[in-house]
Amino acid sequence: MSQNTEIAVFGGGCFWCTEAVFTSVKGVVSVAPGYAGGRRPNPSYEQVCTGATGHAEVVKIEFDPAQVSYRDLLAIFFATHDPTTVNQQGHDVGTQYRSIILYTTEQQKREAEAIIQELAKADIFPAAIVTEIKPLETFYEAEPYHHRYYENNPGQPYCHIVIDPKVAKFRKQFSNLLRKN
Repeated sequence: MSQNTEIAVFGGGCFWCTEAVFTSVKGVVSVAPGYAGGRRPNPSYEQVCTGATGHAEVVKIEFDPAQVSYRDLLAIFFATHDPTTVNQQGHDVGTQYRSIILYTTEQQKREAEAIIQELAKADIFPAAIVTEIKPLETFYEAEPYHHRYYENNPGQPYCHIVIDPKVAKFRKQFSNLLRKN
């Protein structure tokens, strides 16, 4: 991590989807898929998929707060997944797919709590937000084949059916936060 960057950790279902969204955000230095929020040290993908480890699929986002705020990242997070379903995102079901924010500072915790209150008050979602907010204890990086999955597997049906619509929604709604290539 560079001196002027911060870390955000979000779980919004499948980490392939979440990673695909955040890699094109201006000010994002890196996005790594992984596992956090559970009990088992050094879990594998197969172990996390059983639900027995307690980990969620998450992404660790290194970002430059001078270019993109944590609040902007939270707004993207809430707009690109369903924070009202317990242990589920679409057809992906299990505790590993829960909505979770793992904060790295008390300021991040306060911002996450504030945005959830604002979203609830604005009545944007059809049900209550169930996103967990917990301190980040340990992040375990996912196996190499998960990194940049969307980018590296454009022909996969999951990418077309699930990830493409999320990325398109993000690009339309947050065009002002897109990285300029």
